[in-house]
Formats: sequence, structure tokens, C-alpha cells
Amino acid sequence: MRRGRRAAVAVVALALAGASAGCGLDGEALSGPSREGNGKDGGGKSASEALKDLEKLPVKGRAPKTGFDRDEFGPSWADVDHNGCDTRNDILKRDLKDETFKKGTQDCVVLTGVLEDPYGGKTIEFTRGERSSMEVQIDHVVALSDAWQKGAQQLSAAERRELANDPLNLLAVDGPLNNQKGDADAATWLPPRRAYRCPYVSRQISVKLKYELWVTSGEKAAMERVLKSC
Repeated sequence: MRRGRRAAVAVVALALAGASAGCGLDGEALSGPSREGNGKDGGGKSASEALKDLEKLPVKGRAPKTGFDRDEFGPSWADVDHNGCDTRNDILKRDLKDETFKKGTQDCVVLTGVLEDPYGGKTIEFTRGERSSMEVQIDHVVALSDAWQKGAQQLSAAERRELANDPLNLLAVDGPLNNQKGDADAATWLPPRRAYRCPYVSRQISVKLKYELWVTSGEKAAMERVLKSC
């Protein structure tokens, strides 16, 4: 299975090389964000499907955090799909409504918008600014530190960069709740809005399956409890 993922990453690398040489990208290799693909349903999986996928994940102990650094996952919010917009603005554009954009950025830099926060359920008026921007943050649904301790150390640099910028693993959410979550897994943190716990856990499982990460026994038990209550 790992060979298949490495082959896919090789295709991405070739596509990037083509883009740098002036060739166009087809938009498929890097799974760029789109409104249609915001995946707030947990990656399109039902609870029963997610439970089946959960059984495919290895169960191991958490590896040491030694060596973890955000830079191990590439530059923050890289423009991986070469659409001219960084990943943060791509996700804001995908998840917010009634957006306005900075002039001259070809609708890349989001200035204002409205977020219906999936984690807490409240409506947040987003305004770009030195302090106000942090009211809406982009959450790695599977935190990068958690991923590092559960298999990402063995991924290539290109695979980790893909994981950090994959729309499947990204959601615009309430900033304070994102800070509260930190790098917790499902065993220690779940969205306070109970209605979103099933999609949230399903999404984590989809990400971990895609990148061949594992879960701890406590994490798996927590995921099962959530999905069986859906």
C-alpha cells in the first residue's frame, strides 16, 4: 500500500515540475480545495463505513514526539495546487460564505466572511486583521503533531507536505476551540457540538487511512463510541 502512495506522490512531483516549467496542472494530483468538496460530512463516509475503515487502521502505542517540527510538513499554507492562493485562503474561501476579497488578488485573499462553525455551532463574522484573523483558524483535523507520533515520521517530505495541505484534513473553525483542541486525538478532545462529532471522527479516520497512520487503543475506543452513537 505504501508503494501506491509513493507512486501517487511521484505523480504530484512530476506535476509540480511541469508547472514550474510552464505546463498546466490538471487540478487532480493535489486534490485542491473546492466548495463542492468541503467534506463537512466527514469525507463523504457514513458511520457504518467509517467503522469499517477504522478496522483497517493499525493499533499501536504513540511514538515519541522527538524530532517534531512544523517545518517537517513543509512551509505553512503552501500554494500546493498552484492556483495563486495559499492553502489558508483556499479553505477560508471554501468554508466561509458571503466573502469579500482584497482587490488585486484575483479573489485569493479573503477580507471578510461568515463562518458557521462546525465545532461549536456559532456564527462567526470573520474580518481579516492582525488580531481578528485568529478568530477563525484552519484546523488540521488530524493534528500534525498527532500524525507525527502515529506514522508520519515514516512518510516522505512530499507526503507530509501533502498531508498538511490536504483539504480533507482542513476545516475553518472557531479559533479558541482550535486552540483548546491543540494536538489532541479523539480520545482526549471532541467538538463540543455533539451533532458534529460523527462527521469529525469519520473525517479523522479517512485522513489516517489515506496517509497510512495508526491509532492508539484509547483513540480507537473513543472513535467507536462516537460512531456507534450516530
